[in-house]
Amino acid sequence: MSSSPKLRANYRESEAQLSRAALLLYSVICGSAVATVYYSQPLLDAIALEFGIHSTIIGTVVTVTQLCYAFGLFFLVPLGDLLDPRRLVTGMLVLIAIALSIVALASNTWFLFIGMGMVGFQAVVAQVLVALAANRAPLHSRGRAIGVVTSGIVLGILLGRTFSGTLADIAGWRSVYIVTAVIMICMAYLFLTVTPATRRPPSQNTYRGMLSSLKDLFVQIPLLRIRGLLAFFIFSDFSILWSSMVLPMSSPPLSFSHSVIGLFGLAGIAGALAASSAGRMADRGLGQRTTGIALLLLMFSWLPIGLLQHSMLLFIIGVVMLDFAVQAVHVTNQSMILSVRPEARSRLTAGYMIFYSFGSATGAVASTWVYFWAGWFGVCILGALISMIAVFFWACTLKMSYRSTHAQQ
Repeated sequence: MSSSPKLRANYRESEAQLSRAALLLYSVICGSAVATVYYSQPLLDAIALEFGIHSTIIGTVVTVTQLCYAFGLFFLVPLGDLLDPRRLVTGMLVLIAIALSIVALASNTWFLFIGMGMVGFQAVVAQVLVALAANRAPLHSRGRAIGVVTSGIVLGILLGRTFSGTLADIAGWRSVYIVTAVIMICMAYLFLTVTPATRRPPSQNTYRGMLSSLKDLFVQIPLLRIRGLLAFFIFSDFSILWSSMVLPMSSPPLSFSHSVIGLFGLAGIAGALAASSAGRMADRGLGQRTTGIALLLLMFSWLPIGLLQHSMLLFIIGVVMLDFAVQAVHVTNQSMILSVRPEARSRLTAGYMIFYSFGSATGAVASTWVYFWAGWFGVCILGALISMIAVFFWACTLKMSYRSTHAQQ
């Protein structure tokens, strides 16, 4: 489904009255929702022990969640262009609370995977909020708004590990999901209090038409394809690190507890700072420069990360470098893509984030498998190779990205 220039010009962003309080709440909700996808990572060994899942395939828990997250991106996020986001977000927050309860009460592997899948499917509420923030923010600060909301997502991903690891040591891994279910209900109530109903221009679109139009957007917008593939590469790297590092850390000679492993998420808070600053750079038209520098930083981060069992300080520096680079590219990607078609921001977000989800799922499976056969050194070689591919791809598509950006805008 194409969009005429007249429609784009006449698209009224009547909700461009996004207060700081509302933006902060959106950021907190995004972080709380996305954290649920990553709670399991520092708990993989405990979950494997309780349900009898072999260590070589325990990464499948993360993969199922990420794959269902991809389905949610395709089937749920486009609804943000069709329905009132106020009702949509509230409903999704209630449903994710139900899914978390299923995980907490799971009595066998089937219920565990069903619950994890439902959590991933509904956690895409964060991406609905990214598009909503972009719609309500003024044009001159849209990149900053996206950066603030994405900062919440980054903090949720990283602090979620700290939260889950610490709470699991105190009250068991199931308590993580029980507590979070209550938090989601509270978030739903707060969201209702700060978000007005969204008025949309008349549209003949149907849900089926919205889904079909995703294909058209990929065909019509080369920038979406390019930035989507970059998302696949960077989040493969991100998942390679965070899905597998629990394995050497929980084993001799380190033998760290869940709470200690979770604390390593604090090292990645620099990624949240990158999210905010990268949004401002994108507002100034420096997205390509930011991307190139960040991808090089991502590639070199695997050198200190590889020293996990030799120098904890250098490892932490490497984690900071990797998270900073990944989030800088991620926010830049979103800022550039969401400037193209204002009337289709939810669908653009969905299309882009599908690459993110598949990248995360691929990294989770590949990292645990490679660790079993080649140890931590093999995992770091895998991460470095994917980073090199990302740098090469960005360089080869640089001119095409410039042409696409100017043509669409």
